[in-house]
Amino acid sequence: MHGGHISPMMSDALVILGAAGIVIPLFARFRITPIIGFILVGLLVGPYGLGRAVFEYEWLTHFTITDPERLEPFAEFGIILLLFTIGLELSFNRLWELRKLVFGLGALELLVIGSLLAAVLSMMGQYWTGALGLGLALAFSSTALVLPIAGTKTPVGRAALSMLLFEDIMIVPIIFLLGALAPYAAAEGMTGLFDTIWQGLLVVAVMMVVGRFALPRLFALAARAKSPELFLAASLMVVIGASLATAIVGLSPIFGALIAGLLIAETEYHTEVEGIIEPFKGLALGIFLITVGMGIDLTTIWANLWTILAAVVGVLVLKAVVTGVLLRLMGARRGTATETGILMASPSETTLIVLAAATQAMLIQPGTAQFWQIVTAIGLTITPLLAMIGKHVGKKVDPAPTLDEAGMKDGEPRVIVIGLGRVGRLVCQMLKRHDQPYIAVDADGDMIDLARRDGYVALFGNAARGDILDKLGMHDCPAVILTMDEHILAQRLVRKLRSAHPDLPIIARARDSVHAAELYRSGATVAVPETLESSLQLSEAVLVELGVPMGPVIASIHEKRDEFREKIQREAELEHKPQLRTSTAGPEDI
Repeated sequence: MHGGHISPMMSDALVILGAAGIVIPLFARFRITPIIGFILVGLLVGPYGLGRAVFEYEWLTHFTITDPERLEPFAEFGIILLLFTIGLELSFNRLWELRKLVFGLGALELLVIGSLLAAVLSMMGQYWTGALGLGLALAFSSTALVLPIAGTKTPVGRAALSMLLFEDIMIVPIIFLLGALAPYAAAEGMTGLFDTIWQGLLVVAVMMVVGRFALPRLFALAARAKSPELFLAASLMVVIGASLATAIVGLSPIFGALIAGLLIAETEYHTEVEGIIEPFKGLALGIFLITVGMGIDLTTIWANLWTILAAVVGVLVLKAVVTGVLLRLMGARRGTATETGILMASPSETTLIVLAAATQAMLIQPGTAQFWQIVTAIGLTITPLLAMIGKHVGKKVDPAPTLDEAGMKDGEPRVIVIGLGRVGRLVCQMLKRHDQPYIAVDADGDMIDLARRDGYVALFGNAARGDILDKLGMHDCPAVILTMDEHILAQRLVRKLRSAHPDLPIIARARDSVHAAELYRSGATVAVPETLESSLQLSEAVLVELGVPMGPVIASIHEKRDEFREKIQREAELEHKPQLRTSTAGPEDI
């Protein structure tokens, strides 16, 4: 800032921070992904939006970004942080488990879609080298958008991750291939490719060896200092250093960030690192999405509306169909294949990089590149919409199983477990161990899919709808167990069940003693406050390790638990103290 004037970079920073401050809470309020909001902000404040009027209205310079190139380094850093956090969620063991999907499904998806798109473009008059470059560029799917939507632990997320990992690995070879196809550059292109491969393998090997020994010591020092700032500095140093190391030898910097994340995931500090990096990743990803919105020129789209729409629909349909068919051939369920195919249908931020490389290699004309850049920007913009469509269509083509398919015979009384997260799974395991028939219900289709693969008797359904529970045989149900952590929903369900079934045993998971009292008031037979019991057991373990005799420890634990029982009894207005059973419970607790 000089002489009262704000520098362009400072002005851009204020616009971005202001956009983040408005978009994130506003869209969260309406439960809409902020991805759409950031893209719309980019469209509004970019050179094709309000930026057009800055020469006429100079004051708009403080609310617009007229030079998107200034934001590109920040957008690239956002994608680097995204791949770093994906690496933190994985591990080398888990990556090894995905090797068949990565190099089988991932390779097939990229090569088949790239070849088909190249063939179609070649038949439309594009020279074969340019058609190949365009086909490979459009075959990429968006890592930056798909993985935050799908996650990495659901069937859809795992399938998407395997394909996206292969695409990330293939970025550099494809760019070198385009260079080899350029006029008079074939020999240099292939030589450069071989040099990059052996140098890249050497750098990755060094990173893995050094990282396994150095990273635990580095983060141990940061942990001993008890300084979040030092932890953040160490994390950024690792991810930036790894990205630079791979970039120097010609590999993609995002590949180095992924390796850094995988290495830290093997240490005991990965949870802390992930929590510290998360806010920065979200903001940097927002910058990337704003740059995507800035690339959308509505006047150009309007002038070529039908051609652009035909191109967008053609690319989306071809990619969705091919991806879905390949997943079905690999053994995926119809719902998973359909949802993943539609989610992966749009082009990627990497498409823009490959288009630039193809243009630089003179394989395609600048006007052609600009046309497909608009198609890519539109595809990125509608990715959240594709995700919603894919989830809806996936449920239609692969509907919820019937009671017989879920392993439940009509008329057979079973305990109903509502919620199939970590707590619900453990409850089901214990019921099975003691030969108690059960049926688990959850509204998360992916969670049900995983549970049924693991042998649980599970059914997709929204327990808030009374007809689902009635179909499960509430009239002779031995008990209902609520394990979800949404405390408001739990209270409503308890109240609804108690009203319809006055004698039904209802055992509910509570967050703490206050929530337990609320559940008792709603009609729960037993409410188990998980934080209370875990805290008491933790206190017991600490006191015993410190050398306090076991007798006084157990006595004090019972005394403290009795205080909470009295508190719950008072707040819930119960006639008797509630039962709290644990491994150390005494006769007075039973």
